[in-house]
Amino acid sequence: MAIETVTSTDAFKQLVTEVTSQAGYREPMAFGIARVDRGQKNAEKVLQANFGLINWKENFGSAAVFIKALEEAKCTVDFSGSEFVATINDNFVANAMAAFAPYVAEATGDAHKNVQVIKALADMEDIGKDFRIVFLFEDANAESVEAVYLKLYALSLSKAELRKVNLNGAFGILSNVAWVGNIPYELDYLRENEIEMKLNGTYPTVDSVDKFPRFLQHVIPADNTRILEASKVRMGAQLAAGTTVMPGASYINFNAGTLGPVMVEGRISSSAIVGAGSDVGGGASILGVLSGTDGNPISIGENTLLGANSVTGLPLGDACIVDAGITILAGTKIKIAPEELEKINAANPEANLDSKTTFKGEELQGLDGIHFRQNSLTGEIIARRSTREVKLNADLH
Repeated sequence: MAIETVTSTDAFKQLVTEVTSQAGYREPMAFGIARVDRGQKNAEKVLQANFGLINWKENFGSAAVFIKALEEAKCTVDFSGSEFVATINDNFVANAMAAFAPYVAEATGDAHKNVQVIKALADMEDIGKDFRIVFLFEDANAESVEAVYLKLYALSLSKAELRKVNLNGAFGILSNVAWVGNIPYELDYLRENEIEMKLNGTYPTVDSVDKFPRFLQHVIPADNTRILEASKVRMGAQLAAGTTVMPGASYINFNAGTLGPVMVEGRISSSAIVGAGSDVGGGASILGVLSGTDGNPISIGENTLLGANSVTGLPLGDACIVDAGITILAGTKIKIAPEELEKINAANPEANLDSKTTFKGEELQGLDGIHFRQNSLTGEIIARRSTREVKLNADLH
């Protein structure tokens, strides 16, 4: 059987209703169609998934059409698990085109992006076995490379919030590959063909060896976002418009990133988030959940400055400063003079800090307007009420 060409928007809505009313139907939380790169040695191994478009808690009518198109192409969708992945074929594309017929002519620019995906596939002579459709019915541990990539796209495209997506098991699913531009190579394939490839001049220039691709291999950033070295941002990172990532000691890991214009010249580790207007100075390091925070994810507030080569393992509020070269951790002993404590309490009325002169870093986490410094004579870490405004250069962001 095949889907008969739908002739009106009302008929399209009726088709969607018929599909979603079927017994056992589940609305997917996310879905998309990807072109996959397979192993050069093992063609059954998927190394990477390239999504032209992902849908995240949206476009449920298109999901229903895709499910119907699969069924008519003799592929039964299994709604019982947390995800479903299938290879699509020309029959699937023809059925989807028939269902989307009322929207095909106007599917350009920002209109009807899922229809544009099907139009692009329809123009290909033979889509073979390298195009896969993915449905996520719940945010459980991913079971496929395609599902991991769909989640990474959701983060990097800001469709999903940082730290709100289940990425458990992703490292075990993705293969460690050699990246040559946007093409992943199986390491075993390179090893087995090394002699011949080197002697005949076809051995590739390897950019990196990793399980994750680079952000810029899959994502087009906002016009006012700058990434001066592609290797500095991993796929699955999230960069808000206006962020600048300088070369050198900068790095943004997956499931980490910025919430507004931010200057990044240091390291934002996995799970760390930096607020708008903040400056991560040269070589500064924000610790991740696996690198010294005891599982406490670090959030840096707005208009906060992390000085060059500083280390922050503590959530900070707005308008804070960590001086260059010092380390602020949950267990760091921090001195606060009585008059400065009064000012800090005034800026953070809900904190109600005890009247004492020595605090552990964790007692100050998340508070606004604190300047962390080091006494150059005694070596003690001290905190005072910040009096300096942190302001980024608007021309650069």
